[in-house]
Amino acid sequence: MGVGISLFPLAASVAREGGLGIISSAGLDLIVSKRKGKRVNSYEAAYEEVSLARESGGQHVGMNVMVALARDYEDSVKGAIDAGAAAIISGAGLPLGLPLISASKDTALIPIISSARALEIVCRKWEKAGRRPDAVVLEGPLAGGHLGFRIEEMDLGSNKLENMLPLVKETALRHGDFPVIVAGGIYSHGDIQRFLLMGADAVQMGTRFLATIESGASHEYKQAVVNATEEDIVVAYNPGSPCGLPFRVIRHSPMFVSALKKLRAPRCDKGYVLQKDTEGKFTKCAAKQDNEGYFCICNGLLSSSGYDSREEPLFTCGTNASRVDKIISVHDLMEELKHISS
Repeated sequence: MGVGISLFPLAASVAREGGLGIISSAGLDLIVSKRKGKRVNSYEAAYEEVSLARESGGQHVGMNVMVALARDYEDSVKGAIDAGAAAIISGAGLPLGLPLISASKDTALIPIISSARALEIVCRKWEKAGRRPDAVVLEGPLAGGHLGFRIEEMDLGSNKLENMLPLVKETALRHGDFPVIVAGGIYSHGDIQRFLLMGADAVQMGTRFLATIESGASHEYKQAVVNATEEDIVVAYNPGSPCGLPFRVIRHSPMFVSALKKLRAPRCDKGYVLQKDTEGKFTKCAAKQDNEGYFCICNGLLSSSGYDSREEPLFTCGTNASRVDKIISVHDLMEELKHISS
């Protein structure tokens, strides 16, 4: 779940229904600053959002912090942990330094990986810091947003979630036998049941909760999901995300259309995905100078949740978004996912 979509109302609602509700840290300082009417930093924003979710009855809430958000990564992790987050989930790059940020044992540290090899690298690095993953999310190529595969790897049979799961389970067993959570293309009760029978310990879902009443997505965004056909859901690569990873979107997204037609002038005034330059300063972003091969993910996603009216929205989703046919409450969705009739 991304910018402005999975905030405390959605995370708390999921937690109250028995799930682990996850808040997205992306753009959170801007979002919380706008809500409070005063400037807050990334640490304060993460602390505030987790606290509000817990106060709303969502004791089992965590935060997703993308490695690609290098500028705000450490402060977001610290803020969430200090507020009592149940878990930090981290991907969009390997979170090799995550255990070094906090020594807290009360917050589960959960990397997102897309292969057994990546998990092996994470485990070896973390073990040097005296920590092992408390669980791992194995994300397949059917997920929404950033994908941990090269564009030519997307359709390989070896990268299907069900084919990667046994190898990841073996790796987890060798390094302490921690839970494996599967993600990407999980839609129904039947999907959940199927992967649990294969040996998964849990599932992670994003797109199903995108079109809920409690989601922070704009009405336009939710309706775009409801109206989407299979042909409308594409993997954007050129133009694509400045993070350099394939990125699944609804092809009618206004910013994506403008990027395809080369209509948008390069502009960067948020800087969430900035990387360090040769002087160690956060100044580099592929979309900052180039509107030929990239779209501005920060502004596009903030617009999709109503936080930047000057920009065109960018709608990201998982491959099964075309199966969503109505906007429902988290309670009704969770009830559907629990029962065989779904």
